[in-house]
Amino acid sequence: MSTGASAGDGARVGLLRHGETTGEGFCGAGSDVPLTARGQAAMEGELARRRPPGLDSGEPAWDRIVTSPLQRCQGPASAWAERWEVPLVVEPRLRELHFGTWEGRSAAALMETEADALGRFWQDPEGCPPPQGEALGAFRERVLAGWRESVATPGTARTLVVTHGGVIRVLRAHFEGIPLAELLSIEAPLAVLHRVDPARVQA
Repeated sequence: MSTGASAGDGARVGLLRHGETTGEGFCGAGSDVPLTARGQAAMEGELARRRPPGLDSGEPAWDRIVTSPLQRCQGPASAWAERWEVPLVVEPRLRELHFGTWEGRSAAALMETEADALGRFWQDPEGCPPPQGEALGAFRERVLAGWRESVATPGTARTLVVTHGGVIRVLRAHFEGIPLAELLSIEAPLAVLHRVDPARVQA
């Protein structure tokens, strides 16, 4: 899978991470925070910048949109679907990892009260999930199930997936053969479009 600005723009599936939000700290499935104006603008700008050449000015670059139900994703996705007059699929399994009792708390704050647990998570995210949080193995299984059912469909429809950093990392790890234990080393910046190699869409 190619990512970021180096990626070609003719892929059948694109993964777009949401932009900056009003939330602080760990904002996972349990934190339904909205985008900031800057976050929304960054997503719009990324799609405009990565628009394939040769399209007519009024022609949409995508035939359908699949989105996480969290408002930082579904909000812009719904607006684009209406603007482009394309189908919108809301896929709950593409929401972010749930960080349990760490939701909404910053790493700095956790270092004062749960430094050992936080350190174990950074070193071994697969074996040491956040307290009352979602295990990475279960997270991967639900993301891949959502991918297979809602995204990896036969045909040539160009699909934009609006989702989260953790989801993009899971999909990249799956496609690129990266161990789940190394998930946190995979880059997935805010408001950046990642293309999926068409040959891997059905994987």
